[in-house]
Amino acid sequence: MNLLMAASENDGIRGAKVGGIGDVIRDVPPELAKFGHYVTVLVPSYGFLHSLNESRWIARVDFSFGGSLHQAEIYDVQGKSPVRGVRHLVLDHPALGSEKARPSTSIYSFDPPHRPFATDATRFALFCAAGAQAMVDGVFGPLDCIHLHDWHTAFLLVLRRYNPAVQVLKSIRTVFTIHNLALQGIRPFRGDASSLDAWYPDMSYDEGLLADPRWTNCINPMASAVRLADVVHTVSPTYADEILRPDKKPQYHGGEGLETDLNQARSHHRLFGILNGCPYDPETDTGRVEWPEAVERMTDAVIGWMGGKNALLPAHFVAYARLQSLLRMGRRPSVILTYVGRITEQKMYLMMQSGSDNRSGLEGILGHLKGRGIFIMLGTGDREYETVLNDMASRFDHFVFLNGYSDACASLLYREGDLFVMPSSFEPCGISQMLAMRSGRPCLVHGVGGLNDTVQNRVNGFVFTGDTVTEQVDNFVRGYIEAVDIKQNHPDKWQKIQEQAAASRFSWERSVREYMRDLYRFPSENE
Repeated sequence: MNLLMAASENDGIRGAKVGGIGDVIRDVPPELAKFGHYVTVLVPSYGFLHSLNESRWIARVDFSFGGSLHQAEIYDVQGKSPVRGVRHLVLDHPALGSEKARPSTSIYSFDPPHRPFATDATRFALFCAAGAQAMVDGVFGPLDCIHLHDWHTAFLLVLRRYNPAVQVLKSIRTVFTIHNLALQGIRPFRGDASSLDAWYPDMSYDEGLLADPRWTNCINPMASAVRLADVVHTVSPTYADEILRPDKKPQYHGGEGLETDLNQARSHHRLFGILNGCPYDPETDTGRVEWPEAVERMTDAVIGWMGGKNALLPAHFVAYARLQSLLRMGRRPSVILTYVGRITEQKMYLMMQSGSDNRSGLEGILGHLKGRGIFIMLGTGDREYETVLNDMASRFDHFVFLNGYSDACASLLYREGDLFVMPSSFEPCGISQMLAMRSGRPCLVHGVGGLNDTVQNRVNGFVFTGDTVTEQVDNFVRGYIEAVDIKQNHPDKWQKIQEQAAASRFSWERSVREYMRDLYRFPSENE
């Protein structure tokens, strides 16, 4: 099978990852190659990926966009870990980014509230137009399947359906993966420079088939892809079930307005939930380090962040001071809670909301943790949430907020903590809990999405639920208290939970076999 994967991220090459999409695009192609398939991964260059990585030019594509003819260049890029049968390509065009752009921070744009997604929607609409034409031109060879990821690549399905110049693509099977239904890329049909008619002015289309269910004067790329793809896929079985329900925010996230389309896809046997995997290479399972060395490594990361700024940020100053206190203390705290992830509403909501005692979930945990241990959090994201966390770090000397990101720090926190917390309000799959469990660290999670599919309460971790936000916050804190009680007072039981966490396996081989059976309709060698 010759497969093309198109996505916004690809951690198979340097500088092309922001979140979980990058992990999936890094891990799935090599696993498919083990079964003898040939996979081409295509992402935008963002103006720098072809120069950041060793690359060679392979093709020029002439395509139409915005009523004008354009040219895009396609480069074959050296992967981090070259695998036979997998090639990484980037598509370069001036509108996709500047050569002066920086890795990670230049992959997505942040538009003002009155024009959400405007910059990125235009960039990805152009990327899809060029990519579709490259397929027609045979740049990727004869394709058996096109696998598209999230709303950024949905315009390719719109072009496949309505653009006469690329109708040949209708004969190729298409798979659309939903990584996060909460982000849908909605833009107007017309009347804006970032609109469907502005991007593809000569294309006739069925407005009803592309419209957002709530804002019918707008195209919803996510909804369009759900309606137009041959198969729709979500990254965990529980999430595939959850999105069939209407939203009841803030208790849980359901179908984000697309539940009618998703239920129709399920009834037509077009919707599948397959759990993402986790790499288990020997080099990823490195041993623990002495506590003072771990603190020194985190301190080095903070110093590096300080050096990259024109002014000393209070968050870095406080984090540095807290880490120095830990170094002076010398001994390892008896309880270490850790968190690694984006600082977003999805991840922080239940930490910030109040329980029945009128304290936030985070305050409830820190109140109980005082004198028992520390909580170390690593991440960046929403400025308002960062501000609250910085304030909490200044008030609680046993809370360390590392307001940045480093792979080295993340790896330390997955391995060196006692309990990894992940109280996401919703979670399509989640990788952090898998990485922590891989290192034998039990996790405390909200029983939603992929968290529900990976963590079993009191078996390999701890799971809380609740019918209201107040109940969820209360149960989050109770779950933490129960976990700490087991660790401190029932060591045999704690060790068993640790062993079960370490023994839990979520292999990409298993997931890819399901891909071949359900998504690609291509049997594995043993079927």
